[in-house]
Formats: sequence, C-alpha cells, structure tokens
Amino acid sequence: MERKLFREAHDLFRRNVRAWVEKEIVPFRDTWEEANIVPRELWRSAGTQGFLCCWMEDEWGGPGGDFLYSTVVTEELSRARASGVAFSLHSDIVVPYLHSFGTEEQKRRWLPRCATGELITAVAMTEPTTGSDLAAIRTTAIRDGDHYVLNGQKTFISNGHLCDLVVVAAKTDPKADPPHGGVSLLVVEEGTPGFHKGRLLKKIGMKAQDTAEMYFEDCRVPATNLLGSEGAGFYYLMQKLQQERLIVGIGCQAGAEAVLEYTIAYCRERTAFGKPISKFQNTQFKLAELATEIEIGRHFLDRLLADHVAGKDVLKETCMSKWWHSDMLKRVTDECLQFFGGYGYMLEYPVTRAFMDARVQRIYAGTNEIMKVIIAKRMGL
Repeated sequence: MERKLFREAHDLFRRNVRAWVEKEIVPFRDTWEEANIVPRELWRSAGTQGFLCCWMEDEWGGPGGDFLYSTVVTEELSRARASGVAFSLHSDIVVPYLHSFGTEEQKRRWLPRCATGELITAVAMTEPTTGSDLAAIRTTAIRDGDHYVLNGQKTFISNGHLCDLVVVAAKTDPKADPPHGGVSLLVVEEGTPGFHKGRLLKKIGMKAQDTAEMYFEDCRVPATNLLGSEGAGFYYLMQKLQQERLIVGIGCQAGAEAVLEYTIAYCRERTAFGKPISKFQNTQFKLAELATEIEIGRHFLDRLLADHVAGKDVLKETCMSKWWHSDMLKRVTDECLQFFGGYGYMLEYPVTRAFMDARVQRIYAGTNEIMKVIIAKRMGL
C-alpha cells in the first residue's frame, strides 16, 4: 500500500541518501566489520550532505528539516544493512539531549559541530551491574568547586571509540531518596583527564559498530558541562526514550522489508527438483505470511510516526513498536534464513549477517520485557 507520510521533498532526499549509501557505505561494509569500526571521514561526508541531525534548526547549524528526514536516513541505512553506522544514535538520540536541555552557551559550543560530523556523540547509561534499572547506577559525580569529580565504569557504549562527546548518567547525590532523584547528566569531552576508553567489544552482530567500555577515574568535569538541572537526569532520560524506542522500530521495520526483498529474489533463482523454490507451496505460504506481517507493521509504524512528529504523547505505542517490531524482525530473518539452506549459515550471505544483527534489537533501548512492563503500567494494570 502507498505510504502517505512523506512529501515530495522527503522522496527526493531519500533518493540522495540511497545513492550516497550505495557509493560510500555498501562497498566497504565487510572491511569495516573486520575492523569493528567505521572511519571518521564517513561522518564528515554525511554532515556535508546534510544527513546528520536533519531536524536541527538553521540557527544551530542544522539542515532545518524535520524528524521525517531522520526517518529516511534510518530506513536507508537499515535497508542497506549498514548496521555499523550509528547516525541515528548520534542525530536522534544523543544530540536531542544537548538541544533540549543544554544552555545557550552549550548549544553554541557543540550543536553546529554535531551537525557537520566534526563531533560524534554517545550516551553512557549502562554499567557492568546495571542495565535497565537506571536508578541503580553506581557511577558518581561529586561537586568539587567548579568541577564534578566523576568516578565509575560504563559498558556496551555505542560510538564508544569514535565519540568526542559522551553524555554520562551519574549520581550527583548517591544518598538521594528515591535513588533516581540523585541522577544527573554530564557531558564529558574527549581528552578530559581521567576519561579512558576501553577495548572495542567483540559482538555476534553489528560488528562494524564501535562498542566499547568507558572508565572515569577522578575525572574532573567542568560544572558548566552539567546538562540541565542537577538531579533531573533520570527524568531527562525518560523523556527522550520515546524517540529512542521509535528509532529501533523504524530500523527493524526497514530491515525486515529488505530481508524479505532479497529472500524473494533468491527463491526465484534457487532451483530444487527442477524448478525455482518460489514455486513450492510451502515457500509461497511462508513468504505470504511474512509479507503480511511486515505490511501490518509498516502501517502501525507510519501512524505512530505521524503522531510523534505531531508532538503527541505516544510512549505506550513506542514501547509496543520497539518490542513488536524487534520480535517481528527476529521472526522474519529466521524464516528467511531457512530458505537459503546451508548457505544461510555462511557469513558471506547478507541474510546471515541480518540474522545476527537482529538479535540485539530486543535488548538495547530497554529490553522487550521492560517494554511490556511500561505498556502494562500505561494500561493501568
């Protein structure tokens, strides 16, 4: 069915993004996956094209578009299985914290360079002993004159090696009651003494995405790098998680569409018992089921996108999207891989890489179990 969400300008933008991705990303995916990181030059190129922070106003150096332009970028990267290119994390998850809660001076200092790709951002919430329970983080930031002294460890940080700015969740009041009232956000800049990036973590999927540990050892962060108000960090995180979970849904939907597309092409070419496997009834039934599920997911997601862009509170629905679309992607990649037989177990096939990339979608941005807890609370249960 025809998508009615985008205007002609969005469609033109999509063609430009797709052409750029085919030229600048697709030929190098294998090399980057071996290296577990993408080159910084790719970010500069994207910034020059206006593919970063698409929604940001001209006054802060952004392209002056809307979130639907960001949606196009996320969809095209997912379509090309560019799982190591974390533009959406930077543009639509981290930079919005700076934009919404930063002071005028902070915005002038950071936002224009975020839009150009000169500054790459990350957010550090997860700790070795703390995942979804953000109120239980142990990293501390104790005020000492004009600085906060930051101590602690973070892990599973996407853009962990490339980042120049990292938004760190820390306890400025470790004795706060309730505990979440002591959480604040500090922006730590590359080169700050006491800020150390750990090794690149080896993962089963999304291998080109630089995921790392971070350590803060008596790291003195200027008090002027406090984001928003002290003690309000937990509320800031909760406010922005709606869009983060929506981003996951967008990527999962586009990824499922891409996997089905090249699986259909493979089934038309692959022969067994003298005919293409697409002619077998089991193949047709399975592909018809997957196509139907994907189509249903697309229409729920587009309606959700329209409401989000309109500024509506769709926290419950974004949680629904995050868990359902990530589960749907799991089912689609698994069923599609089966059609490839033994080749589906070989790393050189895109369906195999897609299968591995899909697994983490059910974990990050809040596990799917946490999504169901939030949905239930929103239902008054």
